[in-house]
Amino acid sequence: MGWGCVSVRDLTLLLVAIAAGSVLLTAQVEIPNSGGRAAAAVRTEHAPRLDGTLNDPIWQTAPPIADFRQREPLETSPPTEKTEVRMLYDARHIYFGIHCYDKSPADIVATQLRRDLSMDLDDNFAIMIDPTLSNRNGYIFEVNPLGTQRDGEIIEERAPQNDSIVDPSWDGLWTSAAKITSDGWTATVSIPFSTLNFRGGSEVSWGLNFRHFIRRKNEEDVWSGYRRIFGFWRVSQAGRLQGLKGIESGHMLVIKPYALAGAQAFSGQPWSALHSAGGDIKYGLASNLIAVGTINTDFSDADVDQQQFNLTPNPIFVPEKRRFFLEDSDVFDFLLWNQDLLFFTRQIGIDPVTGQEVPIDAGGKIAGHAAGLDLGIMDVRTRAEGLNPYGNYAIVRVKRPLTPGSYIGFIATDKESGNPFDPYNRSGGVDAKFVVFGNLNLRGYYAKTWTSGLHGDNTALGGRLTYANNWFNIYAGHGVTEKNFNPEIGFVTRIDDQPTIVQFNFTPRPHVLNIRELDLGGFFGHDPNTAGKLIYQEWTPNVRILFNSSAEIDLFPHDVVYQFLGQPLNLYKNISIPPGGYRFASHQVAYTSSGSRRLTFTASELWGGYYTGHLNSATLTAQYRPNPHLTLAINDTLNSFRLPQGNFDIDLAGVQVGYAFNRFLNATTFVQADTAQTQAVSANFRVRYTFHPDSDLYVIYNVGTRFQSLVAGNPMEVRQQKFAVKVTYSWSR
Repeated sequence: MGWGCVSVRDLTLLLVAIAAGSVLLTAQVEIPNSGGRAAAAVRTEHAPRLDGTLNDPIWQTAPPIADFRQREPLETSPPTEKTEVRMLYDARHIYFGIHCYDKSPADIVATQLRRDLSMDLDDNFAIMIDPTLSNRNGYIFEVNPLGTQRDGEIIEERAPQNDSIVDPSWDGLWTSAAKITSDGWTATVSIPFSTLNFRGGSEVSWGLNFRHFIRRKNEEDVWSGYRRIFGFWRVSQAGRLQGLKGIESGHMLVIKPYALAGAQAFSGQPWSALHSAGGDIKYGLASNLIAVGTINTDFSDADVDQQQFNLTPNPIFVPEKRRFFLEDSDVFDFLLWNQDLLFFTRQIGIDPVTGQEVPIDAGGKIAGHAAGLDLGIMDVRTRAEGLNPYGNYAIVRVKRPLTPGSYIGFIATDKESGNPFDPYNRSGGVDAKFVVFGNLNLRGYYAKTWTSGLHGDNTALGGRLTYANNWFNIYAGHGVTEKNFNPEIGFVTRIDDQPTIVQFNFTPRPHVLNIRELDLGGFFGHDPNTAGKLIYQEWTPNVRILFNSSAEIDLFPHDVVYQFLGQPLNLYKNISIPPGGYRFASHQVAYTSSGSRRLTFTASELWGGYYTGHLNSATLTAQYRPNPHLTLAINDTLNSFRLPQGNFDIDLAGVQVGYAFNRFLNATTFVQADTAQTQAVSANFRVRYTFHPDSDLYVIYNVGTRFQSLVAGNPMEVRQQKFAVKVTYSWSR
């Protein structure tokens, strides 16, 4: 049987049918979660002293949780250092008292004072909470021995991209303090129930897990789910916090207004005054169901995007960083092929071509858990700005939880626009995820779009599986994306595509030469269009050597790519790759230094064929932390093209300097240089003073491009200068 549309559909539907049939199997299988661990918190009438120590006698009323096990390096073995956690709660908060023992306190690594930077280079302790017992989604709260915070959301048990446990895009309201002691370090954490989008009941239970990371030993000690195949984000492997009683039943209310003043100027235009005000409001409709509203939304304080140069004919993915859209983003998540999304919030309020911000007049959403369902409803309206017409975006998402980690779901989206040539765009889809035996993950999806002027061939569907144990892991999948599939508020890498992926890795642990793990495997991807014509193909072996120190060597000795271009691929000025089919091979080596030192770096070199000629791409990222206050970082990528159409170099470089006066006042400067289309320098300077929990004063100056374009072809992006002073204040009850 060939690879035509009929056989593809048959294969895809077969995968989905297998997944659906596994529901019965999953219902009969007990997920191995390290013994189904359970813990209890003690009710208190007043808050403990939250000074980073456990000197307050009230902490001793709570029984310690101490039975941690190693996940790394010696799976299930007792930790080399003891950890104890005590939990208290009252009507509005839960409190954690943490004691991370260490026989060599002088060797504790603590270098980070600024919130939300990676703590992979520090000793740290993390708390994972699944407040709705979804077994799929949750929150992580991480603290280091200086009391510095990092937090984020877990969405459908997906691993983070650039961190060991969590992407820090989501920010919650919580307090922390810590202190290094003669026998290790201690920390106190207070988390309001409102931060968890949770409002309790007469007696409730949560999913719960803890993780203690010892940097100099590269040791990870976990309370539940300590098997190596389960990362800390595997919510379904968490233990249980039982018996929270008497939590206040009043409706949660948080009001957060802002005021902003300043000036801005776009390229070639004079400066104009800026003055605006708006805010957000959050209200608890029912237990675990929250309404959020926003008016005249401002994102001046959001991090700028790191500039990228797109070497492919496909759009590039840039993660969301704006807080309103990150809140409850797990509910709205609908994954298509590979990492494509049917709904992608970066398409709202940012022009995907120029990166220009499009003002949001108002928005609202309801998200949470009700009647046994995960429910999300969102509506956002943007105003006309420049060439961008007004738009209204509505989304409805429903998921029905099944066994731990599994669900079936539905989504519908509607975009209404003031553009007479594109007045509407709609989509709908169903999806399912099933987790079997804890380490076999099956997914399937079916989606359609409706666009003015496009009829038929508007479907996408697919299925995939992942399986992992301590010796090998497998990822395989197959999908179809038809040529008129057009989710304008989604993210799709390729249309008119029917891809197949197979990846296999063998992961032995040889216990020689200080090697912790070898990763030996290969990848094969085959992407014809829906008529069967080959558009893209790639195969490559890979070798990864992970050392006990966390240093790492990655090798891709022979990466072979076939790419068919239906239209010219513009790279630089008037230089383009002409249409046609191209086969070329490249080679890559990368080294990452140990994370236990104050100077850390990653260096990589890629060389070989590139379409009609050759490409050499050298990348260096380095970070130096001489003390907890100062952070210096550089990143540089030099692409050297040698093509018949012309020889040229593209250099993208960045320098970031951060100084934290303390945990509540910091200043950062991020300067980026670009020799591609814009051929200019961009800079972002920001001072942030947190004068009250979740309340900040910002001083911001930006010149250049704030938001990265998503589309292929590296178009010219909008540049602006902006100076702003912004104050936010969070009031809650």
